[in-house]
Amino acid sequence: MSNPDTEKQNQARPQHEADRKKPAKGNPVLFYLMILFAAAFLLLLMSFLMQRRANEEAINNLQHTSDSATQSLANTIAQNESLTKQVEELQTTLSQQEETIQEQEQSLAELEQQVSDLTKASQALDWFWQINEAYTRGRYTQARSLIEDMGDELPQYLPKESVTDNGRFSPYDRYQEIYEALY
Repeated sequence: MSNPDTEKQNQARPQHEADRKKPAKGNPVLFYLMILFAAAFLLLLMSFLMQRRANEEAINNLQHTSDSATQSLANTIAQNESLTKQVEELQTTLSQQEETIQEQEQSLAELEQQVSDLTKASQALDWFWQINEAYTRGRYTQARSLIEDMGDELPQYLPKESVTDNGRFSPYDRYQEIYEALY
């Protein structure tokens, strides 16, 4: 049988030889860790690139929104300026029309005054004609009565100039002559 010491030596020898030999492949754990770090690095790189692309798209969208808002604001400002000009034109037109209305109201008032004056002149001439007729016929009492009925206001509406160039008195002067003769 064999010697137990020899056996131990024989068993120990391959173990020592295995310890002395360096592995040719290298350490598999280190290789596995390198693969994991490389994969993690690639995943981080891909994540970074995807995030960058998403940020660029967001910036482009914001830029487009900003451009759209700027254009909308410019349109609103232009529209506001246009409306402001229209308001100014309408206010100018309104002012002109108000002035025209005032002028026409003033003209109407003047025309109404002229109509009133002409109506009173017509009435005064009618009274004068009756007074003059009564006076020339010698009806002095009737002439006085007509003068009193005529009142103090109407004689001032009698024409003060003669329209006929016959050298006669104007109706106002003739009325004054009759008035002085009767009173």
